[in-house]
Amino acid sequence: MPIQTHFDKFNQAIYLTNQSSGYKKAKEKDESILNDLKQHFRDKECPIKDTFLQGSFSVDTAINSLEGDYDVDRALVIDENNAPTDPIKLKEVVLDVLKKRNFKNPKVKKPCVTADYLSINLHIDYTIYTLDSLGNYKLAVGKLGSSENNKEWSPSDPKGLIEWINGYSSYGSDGLAKRKQYKRLVRYMKRWRDVNFNEQSRKKLFSIGLTIMIKEQYKPSAYAEIENDLAVLEETIRNILNAEYIRSEYSPDLPQYRIYTSLPTRPFRDVFQHKVDGGQSVSGSDKNIGTQFRNKLQTLLSQLENAIAETDEIKQCEILNKVFGDDFKVPSSAGSTGSGSVGGAVAASYFPTAGASGTSQGA
Repeated sequence: MPIQTHFDKFNQAIYLTNQSSGYKKAKEKDESILNDLKQHFRDKECPIKDTFLQGSFSVDTAINSLEGDYDVDRALVIDENNAPTDPIKLKEVVLDVLKKRNFKNPKVKKPCVTADYLSINLHIDYTIYTLDSLGNYKLAVGKLGSSENNKEWSPSDPKGLIEWINGYSSYGSDGLAKRKQYKRLVRYMKRWRDVNFNEQSRKKLFSIGLTIMIKEQYKPSAYAEIENDLAVLEETIRNILNAEYIRSEYSPDLPQYRIYTSLPTRPFRDVFQHKVDGGQSVSGSDKNIGTQFRNKLQTLLSQLENAIAETDEIKQCEILNKVFGDDFKVPSSAGSTGSGSVGGAVAASYFPTAGASGTSQGA
C-alpha cells in the first residue's frame, strides 16, 4: 500500500480532539472550574464576558501525550471598563479557585495561572484578557509580587493568532485539504519532539513555535493536488533548516545555536525568548535547546530522505517508526492493512471522530 496509508493510520493514533472519549474527564473538570471562576469574577464585579480555548485544541493540532496527560489552555475575557488597574488582582482570584479545587501547587506565571490536577492527568493554564469596544485585547502580565514595571495589561491578539493558524487562502486550489495536511504535519512534529527529546528539553521546544515555523515553511503548490505527507514533510523540514529560525552563537568549543520565532500577531514577541542574569527575558532560546533542535532536525531530514529513497514498504515504515515512535506501526508484510494492530484498536476505541485524517502549552 502507499506510504500515505501508514501516515493516515499514524495520524489517527496520535490525533486528539476535545470530543475524544479519553478527554472526557478533563473536559468535565474544565467546565466545572469555569463555572466557579465565573461566579468569583462576578463577585469581584469583573464578570467574564467571553471565554474560549487557546492552544492546540483551538486550532485542531492536539495530540495524545506519551504520559497520558491532558492540557487545557483557556482564555478568560472581561470588559476593559471593569478591569482593575493591577492585573495581578484577577490572577489571584484564579489562584484561589484552583487551590480549592484539588490542584497541585498552582502558580501565577507572567502570562497565566497554571496548575496540575491531583487525581487526573490534567494540566491547565488560564490567561486573562480585557476587551475594549473596538475589539482590542490586552493580556494580564505579571507575577505575584511583581514590581510596577513588571506587570501590565499588554496588547495582545489571541483570536488573531488562531485565525492566522487556521487561514488557508494562500494555499490556492483545494485550500481546505492543504490546511488539513499542514495540521497533520504539526501533529507529526509534535510527536517527533516528544519521542526524541527528554522531558526537560521538550518543555522548552514550545508547540506554538513548531506550529508557526511549519505554517511559514509549508509551501504547497497553488495549483497541484496535495502531495503525500512524507514528501511534503521532508520539504518543510528542509525549508525550516534553510530559514533564519536557527542562528549560530559564538562558542570557543563546539558550535552552539539559538531558535528565534516571532508571533505573527500582537505582541509579535519571540516565543522562544529566554531569561538572562537579572531575570530579564531576551529573544531566542537558550543555547542548549537551540543546539539540540538543530542537530536533531538535521538527523530528521536525513531519515526522511532515506525513507523517500527506500522502495520497500516495510523498510520505509521501520525508518519512520524510529523517527516517530511506536504509534507509527510497521506492517507484518507489505500491503498489510494493520487492522488488527494495537494502533488500529486505539484509533477505534479512543478516536471515533478522527477517521478523516488531518482535521496549543501553545498550539
